[in-house]
This record gives sequence, structure tokens and C-alpha cells, in this order.
Amino acid sequence: MQQHGGPGISAGDSVDPALVPRRTLSSGATMPAIGLGTFGSDHVSAAEVAEVVKGAAAAGYRHFDCASVYRNEAEIGASIEEILCGGIRREDLWITSKLWNDKHGEDDVIASCRQSLSDLGLNYLDLYLVHWPFPNFHLPGCDVTSRSPDARPYIHANYMKTWRKMEELVDMGLVGHIGTSNMTIPKLKLVLRDARIKPAVNEMELHPHFQQPELFHFALENGIQPVGYCPIGSPGRPERDRTSEDTAPTQDPVIVRIAERHRIQPAVVCIKWAVQRGQTPIPFSAHHYRANLEGVMGDPLTDEEMRSIATIDRNCRLIKGQVFLWKEGQMWEDLWDLNGEITPP
Repeated sequence: MQQHGGPGISAGDSVDPALVPRRTLSSGATMPAIGLGTFGSDHVSAAEVAEVVKGAAAAGYRHFDCASVYRNEAEIGASIEEILCGGIRREDLWITSKLWNDKHGEDDVIASCRQSLSDLGLNYLDLYLVHWPFPNFHLPGCDVTSRSPDARPYIHANYMKTWRKMEELVDMGLVGHIGTSNMTIPKLKLVLRDARIKPAVNEMELHPHFQQPELFHFALENGIQPVGYCPIGSPGRPERDRTSEDTAPTQDPVIVRIAERHRIQPAVVCIKWAVQRGQTPIPFSAHHYRANLEGVMGDPLTDEEMRSIATIDRNCRLIKGQVFLWKEGQMWEDLWDLNGEITPP
């Protein structure tokens, strides 16, 4: 273990970032294969998340997944400034941010990116994502029944207008890579067909109870790196994202047995599985981020353990996205094109 950090950062024993596995993107650039998510799930304050970012950097994290809608980028920016002042180089960090749904307009994309850059105190982002494929705004903290009166379905021509502006951000040098989030195979096929700069990643829900094998393999086969949110099943997710059918991968007997065998927490098993499978998990934890990173670096899961986890997929989507539905009488499944075709308007 190496010491990292500087003024204001208490490093303790840290994982050497050079030893953390990396993913090679279609551009040839590489990003750390585990990141720290920064969504506080409506109950962790911006100040607390910012403190976690500093602690995670001291522990050896170099990949941070941000978004304007999390309403904490300015606080995280102050932490990044402290991290850089402590001697960690900007080029050794991987910083992602995301375009929120009410900024899909052609006049809004570049301005929104510039605002994130300003808040984060950066002059470029390594990765910028379209957060959701639906330009449907909802108020922070709303319940699951909330619907925007201006809600719209996925209209590919409109999405590509947004994507052209994302491409322009790359041309301007404000963004190194662009990507998608919460997409489906039918939507990605159209983007891949029409994009000048193809998505470098697709951020998607991925955990042992929701393995999305078809989408996962489609992404890899098309040079798109899968980045997985909710990698341990998001036990701290907002109440609006909870239903009685939800299951918890960290309570699965298969995961629990493997955790006991390795003498680690079930959550760490989920994260080890994600990295070994080939996706990039971005867990947020206010207290266990060091254990998550150390777990990735510890003894690997065996082939038999990986095969056993492959058998516990329950197709249990936790982040269903109900607030993005665009007309009355719809079910959340309409957002996800389950029959292999984009749900019609």
C-alpha cells in the first residue's frame, strides 16, 4: 500500500491507483474499472458527499461519477480543488458528469456542460453523458406518481439533435468522451447508426439480481463500455424507487455464502463480481468506499463463484423510471422497450 494525499487529506493506507484495473475505451483511452458514484439518494447532503470524495481520493479512487441533477457539483468541485492541491494530477483523475433531462434543447447542451465544468472547477470532463433518453423534467424529491405536463417519448430525431451538440463538446475540447445512460438496444442501434462520434459508454443498472446480459453483451460487442450503477442493489435509493417486488442482492444466499468464504461483506462480493465480469461499477458509500476498493484488489472470485452468481439473475430492475412516462395509462416497462422495439408515442 502507498501513501497518497496532501494538505487537508488524511490518506492512511491507500490502494495504489496504478494497480486498479482499467477499461480501454474505443478511443484507446483508459478509465479506472471502479468509480465512486456521487448521488446522495436525497438523504446524504452535498457537503457530506464532498467529504466522501476527498476521503475516496485519499483511499486511491481516481474515477468520480457526477451529474448536475445531484445538486452537489459545486461542493465536489471544492473537494477536487483540494485533491489537486494535494499533489494528485488532473490527468490521473477520471471525472464524469451528465446532461439533465430539461437541457436536451440544442441551445442548452453546451451551456449545461459549461455550468458543470464551472461548478466542478475543471476545464474539461473526461466523460459527459446524456443522463436519460427522455427530455422529461421532474422536480427534485417528487414521488413516483409525478408527471411532467411537457413529457415526451423518445423521438430519435430529437435525441440526435442533442447528440450533435454532445459531439460538438468533444470538438471544442470541453469533453474527452461522450456516452449514453439508461438506453436500450433498439435506441442504441439508432444512435450507433447515426452518430459521428459513437458513445464510449452506456451507464445502466447492473447488479447480480439485474444482470441485463443482452444489453451488456450488445454494448461490449459495439465498443461501448458498460458502466453499472446500483451495483449492490442501491439499499439507500429514494423511497419513490422502491416497490414490494424489489429484491436485495446483498441478501441473496449465494452472495452471502461467497462473502463468508472470502471474509468480506456481501456488498464487496457484488462489486468484485462487477469488475471481474467486465463492467465498471460506481458505488456510492459514505462509510465503506475503502473496503469496496480494497475488495476489488483482493483475492478474485473463482470461476465457480462467478458461474454461481450468473444463476441468480432475477431480472429485478430497481430504478424503473416511472417519473419519465409521457402519457396516462402507461406502465414503467414502456420506458425500456422490452419487446425489442422502441415503445411508440
